Amino acid sequence: MPTGRPRRAPGTRAACFAVLDPATGEPFEDAPDQRPEELDAVVGRAHTAWHDWRTDRAARTTALLAAADAVDTAAAELAPLLTREQGKPLAESYAEIARTAARLRYFAELDPGTQPITDGRPVRSEIRWRSLGPVAAIVPWNFPLQLASAKFAPALAAGNTVVLKPSPYTPLATRLLASVLSAALPEDVLTVVTGREPLGARLASHPGIRHVTFTGSIPTGRAVARGAAATPARVTLELGGNDAAVLLDDVRVERIADRLFWAAFRNCGQVCMAVKRVYAPARLHAQVVEALAERARTTVVGAGLHPDSRLGPVNNAPQLARVEHCTAQALAEGARAAAGGHRLDGPGYFFAPTVLTDVPPDSPVVREEQFGPVLPVLPYRNLDEAVAAANGTGFGLGGSVWGTDLDRAEAVADRLECGTAWINHHAELSLAQPFAGIKESGVGVAGGPWGLYGNLTPFVVHRPEEP
Repeated sequence: MPTGRPRRAPGTRAACFAVLDPATGEPFEDAPDQRPEELDAVVGRAHTAWHDWRTDRAARTTALLAAADAVDTAAAELAPLLTREQGKPLAESYAEIARTAARLRYFAELDPGTQPITDGRPVRSEIRWRSLGPVAAIVPWNFPLQLASAKFAPALAAGNTVVLKPSPYTPLATRLLASVLSAALPEDVLTVVTGREPLGARLASHPGIRHVTFTGSIPTGRAVARGAAATPARVTLELGGNDAAVLLDDVRVERIADRLFWAAFRNCGQVCMAVKRVYAPARLHAQVVEALAERARTTVVGAGLHPDSRLGPVNNAPQLARVEHCTAQALAEGARAAAGGHRLDGPGYFFAPTVLTDVPPDSPVVREEQFGPVLPVLPYRNLDEAVAAANGTGFGLGGSVWGTDLDRAEAVADRLECGTAWINHHAELSLAQPFAGIKESGVGVAGGPWGLYGNLTPFVVHRPEEP
């Protein structure tokens, strides 16, 4: 099985670390704590497997389609484990698994083809595409399987092999996914390694890796880029966002309130492209606050395995502490909690869905990525002011504009400094579209054909028309 299990001498015991259930804060399973020096063997096997995997595109397509079927078949086993270690409601875990299978199918059928070059010379030139070699995929804890597949599906389809490292907070479902995929993929084509730092740093800087793709925080992304800079590796970084939703003065608040609320609070707000700030016209501000607060007050928060839960816990204790701190700081600066504003009593990492008003525009809960169930709603007097505020951040992942005049909304969306802008919805992505941030939100492109080409290198052949 391509689980990255260390190869040890008989009689020795692998080191492990505990995985906690965020709904209880208690450990429920162990995962292997692999040593950085074990990566040499893992990457070496990935390099050996690459030689055969890269040669037969038809065989890769067949294998990846079979892998997608295997994921669908194993959904009932994968989903509860994903919920147990990540915290999200079970329905969201099933949706994440379905997206994982869909992405495998999409990239399995995507063919870069051969592209002729026409430049007027009596030479037939064409671009062919070659794989890179072993790819390092480093994945965070908010969407362990979906983000993993966003990295390994295009990499494998392009003919590369992959060494995948999940977050230490969510290693179990990823290891199980690798076991499921082992029925369809050749040995060592996809390997999962688990462990605490410096395992990820060593993987990102390993001389045998040819592409490093990372999703996570800006500071860690910078460290990954520094490590990869010492090697020939290509780097793709998705470093989070602080997406703004700009409401226009013709918006129908009750009509969009549900969509806006879940665009901010899905997965307990732990979504890189979630709405993290709302800018509302001053005359509608109180109505927007109350509409969102009413939904926050009535949403059922609980363990993800409970059938009534709509929001689960924050995934881990350090992230819960961050959410608590930025909320408390905003309240100390004069903000008011129209809903929530506090940790929930009892075990686990639960935080009440929070809607903040009267928030100082320079508060960290506005300027930074809070990455939790907290949403500041800020008023504006004129639209230029709102657009300037939306753009006034180092992030540039996504943004949205909400209103009834779609042409006007599109014109405003065109002014947002981000990689993707939505109108009257947010954070909905097609498998066929590019996904990229600007400014500090990332480097490189994922999704669609761009994700495939990011895992390939061009090879140009020139041939004269006559001998």
